[in-house]
Amino acid sequence: MSPKLNLISFFSLLVLFTACNGQTTKEQVKLAHTAKADTVTALGKNIMVIYQDKQNNYWFGSWETGVYLYNGKSLLNYTTKHGLPSNRIDEIKEDTLGNIYFTSCHPNTTITKFDGQSFTTLTATPDNDWQLKSTDLWFRHSYEIENKVYLYDGITLHELQLPAPPNLPLPFGIYCIYKDRNGNIWFGTNPVGVCRYNGTSFQWITEEDVTEFRNEGANGVRSMAEDKHGDFWFNTEYRYSIYDSATVKSNQFYTRHKSIGGLDGKKESNLDEYLSTVIDNQNNIWFVTYRDGVWKYDGTKVTQYKVQENSQDITLFSIYKDHKGTLWLGTHENGAYIFNGVAFEKFTK
Repeated sequence: MSPKLNLISFFSLLVLFTACNGQTTKEQVKLAHTAKADTVTALGKNIMVIYQDKQNNYWFGSWETGVYLYNGKSLLNYTTKHGLPSNRIDEIKEDTLGNIYFTSCHPNTTITKFDGQSFTTLTATPDNDWQLKSTDLWFRHSYEIENKVYLYDGITLHELQLPAPPNLPLPFGIYCIYKDRNGNIWFGTNPVGVCRYNGTSFQWITEEDVTEFRNEGANGVRSMAEDKHGDFWFNTEYRYSIYDSATVKSNQFYTRHKSIGGLDGKKESNLDEYLSTVIDNQNNIWFVTYRDGVWKYDGTKVTQYKVQENSQDITLFSIYKDHKGTLWLGTHENGAYIFNGVAFEKFTK
């Protein structure tokens, strides 16, 4: 069943950035050709990330076949033959002008800007120019164990090193970046926990549930969500209440609370860590697992939504909420799914 998407035409401004390791120039390098996408009839099987831009166009990023643009009528596919530096898309973001940025984390971290007609690649400047402005864009480095992040201020792509937490001076990777309702930036890592940057200082949470030494770094903090109470969920079995350090007489800026534990209600459960999390317009919290479907927590009870094809559970990766509050799923091998209010159904244009 195809959702009726009332979307504006394709010519929204997009951005794709390429931050190549080892390059230090600030200069933007514009590719020589104009991007002309292939018109296709369906998404590829591998859809890992979904994004809706300011013009209501939908973007679907794959790890195998580039990025797809759906404008409500046509489905277009951009790949390396159209100017993308890689057919793997890990992040999709948008600036205040409507340009869209695509991050690829393989084989090197590349960030590419698309203005609706052509691609532009940016090279990164390694520095220590940490700042926090509402218009800045943040991008993570690849899953490699290098504590790098990228900050784009509209002029320069800064390659920054996130300071290590106290007493854990180990190399670590940054798995996700999240901006909270107060404008602070959070970094989820593997394996040393969660860090908040407030524009002046770095504050770490290194409780055992957000570090992965106990699990040999298998999962890491891959998703974050701030609920209606201001509590944070870091894809673990705990939630965290965060405080302004000026209001509490403690070295810690948080308190840690046992949350819902295993999604299936079992005392010993492997469903206490999640791949992706989102909070819907009714303040329900949705959790995506790898092969055990999607789970909703309404503050009282937990409900499972199976996601299957040919009566078999499929492997999931991400969940996304669009402008109207509709939920979407990215999957490893089965395209994109959309929630119809009752169940998740496969998206077809």
